[in-house]
Amino acid sequence: MKERISKLFQERFGNTGSFYASPGRINLIGEHTDYNGGFVFPGAIDKCIMAEININGTDRVRVYSADMDSYVEFGLEEKDAPQEQWARYIFGVCREIIKRGGVVKGFDTVFAGEVPLGAGLSSSAALESCFAFALNDLFNENKIEKFELALIGQSTEHNYCGVNCGIMDQFASVFGKESCLMRLDCRSLEYAYYPFHAADHGYKLVLLNSKVKHELVDSPYNKRRESCERVAKQLGVETLRDADMAMLDAARDSISDEDYKRARYVIGEKQRVLDVCEALEKNDFATVGERMYQTHEGLSKDYEVSCEELDFLNDVARECGVTGSRIMGGGFGGCTINLVRDDKYDAFIATAKQKFNDKYGHEPEVIPVVISEGAHKL
Repeated sequence: MKERISKLFQERFGNTGSFYASPGRINLIGEHTDYNGGFVFPGAIDKCIMAEININGTDRVRVYSADMDSYVEFGLEEKDAPQEQWARYIFGVCREIIKRGGVVKGFDTVFAGEVPLGAGLSSSAALESCFAFALNDLFNENKIEKFELALIGQSTEHNYCGVNCGIMDQFASVFGKESCLMRLDCRSLEYAYYPFHAADHGYKLVLLNSKVKHELVDSPYNKRRESCERVAKQLGVETLRDADMAMLDAARDSISDEDYKRARYVIGEKQRVLDVCEALEKNDFATVGERMYQTHEGLSKDYEVSCEELDFLNDVARECGVTGSRIMGGGFGGCTINLVRDDKYDAFIATAKQKFNDKYGHEPEVIPVVISEGAHKL
């Protein structure tokens, strides 16, 4: 990828620049917990967005997307926002740095990516983090703190791309560390690294992308959020982070069946994240896997954000003796994340592809992932 970018940069701009990269992410466990003040447990992966960037001495930014084969040029004032959606991510990062008192001047760039689109691996956060990290290095002597770089990416989504996302994706892309997952407290924003030495203990992480996305009516995410907020209010707590099952059961009669199920999942997931942290410190991958299956069950039956295809992949994982498997991401399509013993890996992949193809007419996309470094200069 680097050679391809370098060749395109030379052809288009006639010189060379510095290289930067930032990864996509997985989330091992802790789903739909962010807006409930809970914990998430992401890790950066070995699939990244890479850019070559050179200061051009003007007030214009000239960008070529190698993957889209598309060229855009824009200024750095608010009125200069480009029409192209992909370019707005880069423009937004420039503007958010400037709004915070940072410096951005004209630059030339070519970028490309290997983060699969639409698989729930946060290619947009990887793009934002790559440019936030680079512009901090090129124009701001790396004075902007790493957490601020993640917030710059999040604000770009909110203010320039119309996506009201949490902080997890940008956080993981900026703070990622090789062979480490990160437990992020979505309320206090405190975080801690946990070793993830799966390969040393004979395990692989692999995503199976169903390549299915069910179109959603009546905004089910907002409805889930409203359910959680209603229950929290009923229990007299700020978010479900502060609730436990005893409190929920004590108020059972004043809570609808649907709201009860949503809250039961969230409260259970809070504990599952903590269990996984404890298990990883002992390299107890069997417990990690068990909690992954429990999360899938909760997301499917209580939170009801799964779909037939993802439940099918989860069932196949169980049949094949996979250690852990669950739906990853917001739901209604996308991927399962699977923790698989090396000796079961090939048979699992072959079986999943065959059975899924027989039932749904196409194979799932197989995406092996390794937990890797966050945003960096090459």
